[in-house]
Amino acid sequence: MKVLIVYHSVYGHIQTMAKAVQEGAQEVAGIDVVLRRVQEFPDNVKHMEAEKGYSYQVYQSQESIPECTVDDLREADGVIFGSPTRYGNMTAQMKKLIDSTAQLWLAGAMEGKPAAVFTSTASTHGGQETTLLTMMVPLLHLGMLIVGVPYSVPGMIHTEARGGTPYGATTIAGPQGQLQPTADDLAIARILGKRVAAITLALRGSPTKVPA
Repeated sequence: MKVLIVYHSVYGHIQTMAKAVQEGAQEVAGIDVVLRRVQEFPDNVKHMEAEKGYSYQVYQSQESIPECTVDDLREADGVIFGSPTRYGNMTAQMKKLIDSTAQLWLAGAMEGKPAAVFTSTASTHGGQETTLLTMMVPLLHLGMLIVGVPYSVPGMIHTEARGGTPYGATTIAGPQGQLQPTADDLAIARILGKRVAAITLALRGSPTKVPA
């Protein structure tokens, strides 16, 4: 069984979360975990190269991770999507990948596959929940089965300025990207990865697939 983790990261926060999700998924025996990044817009790459700032360092650090293709999505038995927040929604880069799945939708190729989402925001109320919920909408159109994070997970019930929602794993990056995912944020991300992997194995590994 194959679980795909596909993410878009500009300042490294989602990349760090993706690695935690990957670690959690790898805890499930019988699961092959594949990590992919979303293709960056060429104009953005040119801008980062010209500036040679921190975002360019992050971009260079991801060069060894292959870009996600439609075939990666087709071949996966479960998929976990990670994106920063842009005005309460996923980034255009992630949306472009999802919008390229028309043939998968027509063929029903994603139906019955478990899916989950994770995100980061600059501030505590920067759109974490709206981003996760709006990311789920096209996945439901594709026939995927949404996996969240139950409140029985340690660290989910809190009043601190950090991540953790029932809709998916989250973290707060800070207005200048100065913060890093907390230990609790990463723990919840690992649990999300493990949950998706275990559910994928249970549903897709049995002779009877989930009906459309």
